[in-house]
Amino acid sequence: MPCEAWTISSRETPSADTRLLGAPLWDGRPGRVEVWYATFTDTTTGAGYWLHYETVAPNAERPDTAPYAHGWASVFPAGGAPRTERFGPDPIAETDAATWLAVGSSTIGPGRLAGSAGGLAWDLAFDDLSAPLFTFGRTVWQRHLLPGAQCVPWPSATFRGTFAVDSSVDGLHTRVEGRGAVARIYGHSNAHRWCWLHADLDDGAVLELVSATARRPALRGVPPLAMVALRLPGEADWPRVPLLVAPMLRTRIGQSGFTIAGRVGTRRLHVEVGIPADRGVALSYTDPDGSTATCTNSEVADATVVLHHRGQDRRWELTGRAHAEIGRRP
Repeated sequence: MPCEAWTISSRETPSADTRLLGAPLWDGRPGRVEVWYATFTDTTTGAGYWLHYETVAPNAERPDTAPYAHGWASVFPAGGAPRTERFGPDPIAETDAATWLAVGSSTIGPGRLAGSAGGLAWDLAFDDLSAPLFTFGRTVWQRHLLPGAQCVPWPSATFRGTFAVDSSVDGLHTRVEGRGAVARIYGHSNAHRWCWLHADLDDGAVLELVSATARRPALRGVPPLAMVALRLPGEADWPRVPLLVAPMLRTRIGQSGFTIAGRVGTRRLHVEVGIPADRGVALSYTDPDGSTATCTNSEVADATVVLHHRGQDRRWELTGRAHAEIGRRP
């Protein structure tokens, strides 16, 4: 897709640490799923965007199914109906330092996302000078201590470029610029059920959370385990070890939203998320073993975040600016 050129200065070039966090982890073993996804809100229009790139390596019990790459793009206009288009599946393509995953013409790599799907086409640069957020903890991510984990190498990313809707029609080739995140997922499968939130708060603060129940039969009856990463300007990321405090947080997942609340030391956190029916899309996920899950996602969701600490409350209200998802099994 023709696109206005965007140049990333040396100051904006991703650090060596985040470049490594973006590089593929899959080493050819069966039974793995690897994801890169970007989500952001356009500053001018309030529209939300979601770009999802994924590698699936089927289990050894499915020798007739080769590893494949696929993905989708979604746009959520402010006040309009969302639209999603899929790309792939394609065989796994060779990549280099400039490309982490390529699915036909759709690619993601250091500082850049580009591609097309159906009537959608995008060409975006992203940059972020902040440190990565390890939602499950750095050690959990680096050592693969859980069946699946997520991290956010670029939690306060700025996106600039174009996103076209039915680009053959004059006037719909739109320049976008906004703030959001680029995140990673790696593991054996999707969870049995889950919820997710990315919230850009005021003054550069950001909240990332994933709460999930594992797929293993013995664990499916266990309440979702909430992993939370909160970054406030001038403070250390909280909590220091998300896995240790996860049992202190309670998650309730409903049909159109979820809440997460609990007390950890001197802090009390309450998060309430709503995904209005007319602002969400339902998509299916396929695991390496062939089973499926359904997610309801919105990049223009609503969220209320309240943090009580040492006698003071900080409250953030996000109307149409939260990025959220609920996932379930059939």
